[in-house]
Amino acid sequence: MAGLYFHIPFCKRICSYCDFHRCADLRFIPSTIEAMHRELDASKEFLHDRQIATIYFGGGTPSLLSPAELQRFINHSADLFDTSGVGEITAEMNPDDITADYVKALRPTDINRISLGVQSFDDGALRLMNRRHSGAEAADAVKRLQDAGYENITTDIIFGIEGFGTERLESDIERMLSLGVQHISAYHLTIEPSTRFGRMAERGKFRAVEEEQSEREFGLLHQRLTAAGYEHYEVSNYALPGYRSRHNSSYWLGVEYLGIGPGAHSFNTEVRRWCEQPVAEYTEQCRYEKELLTDSDRYNEMIMTSLRRAEGIDLALVAERFGTEQATRLEQKARRFEGFAVEIKDGKIRIPPEKMLVSDAVIEELFEVD
Repeated sequence: MAGLYFHIPFCKRICSYCDFHRCADLRFIPSTIEAMHRELDASKEFLHDRQIATIYFGGGTPSLLSPAELQRFINHSADLFDTSGVGEITAEMNPDDITADYVKALRPTDINRISLGVQSFDDGALRLMNRRHSGAEAADAVKRLQDAGYENITTDIIFGIEGFGTERLESDIERMLSLGVQHISAYHLTIEPSTRFGRMAERGKFRAVEEEQSEREFGLLHQRLTAAGYEHYEVSNYALPGYRSRHNSSYWLGVEYLGIGPGAHSFNTEVRRWCEQPVAEYTEQCRYEKELLTDSDRYNEMIMTSLRRAEGIDLALVAERFGTEQATRLEQKARRFEGFAVEIKDGKIRIPPEKMLVSDAVIEELFEVD
């Protein structure tokens, strides 16, 4: 089973932290939609597995498209692939787009999971991040979706923001829990050079939080959300039982996926390809950059994605795919971190969720270098 991803790159306003492929010129929306349909037709042979399990609309801001336009992509996908087994169709949305009229138009579509970009309920933090909604609007959007019958809603939250400490995060957590959403994604703020925050940091007007605050806030999220019944199943993701993101989980499990749109990536186990063209160029002709994956690439990706998950990595699976010597080497390397950040038990290597803040550093040490 494979996944389909549609990247809708348009935003009314660029967030201070965002370095995703995006465009604020909404005049290109109609021509980009048509170009994406052409790309979908041209890409129907990319996947080895013609059965689709999940569809995801990301961005950017997919809710800038009408529900009918989103459904058109779903219908077009069904013309090209076997979508009879699709169990999850997610659309990312901004809270201020969730009007009563929008929800009324959305309800008849096949979209059954909503990812809402809340980020915070603190209006000061939202202004700093250049978000276009208030905390009250975010809560209202969740309730409006729930009242319409949506029972699979995920909300994003950002922590580790300079000037907005633990008390702000505690308040955000309590507000989010009170809304009763099924899934929460909690991301530590990363300051990227190409963003407004990056430019502010260069001028000394903004900075990353101290490591102690990062650890404290990560620990607070883990403790409060797991106590409330959420599984901490991936470094940045929490879900009530039965509500893990199927689409994102497929990325971490190495499942094939086809990405459509400027800024989208695709993977079919042999080739990774991506399109990073400006939308004006993309609407004329889609061009890809490609990478043929070596055995070392596949091994390192397996290490990276598996150790970000609560289940960790199965040494028997490593042996099956890459040989017993590789599996033995991996276990020996991992034992250096045992008791500190790594647990080795029942043939699996895992980083306990409460210690996943250090996962990147551990994973890097376990990579194989050509």
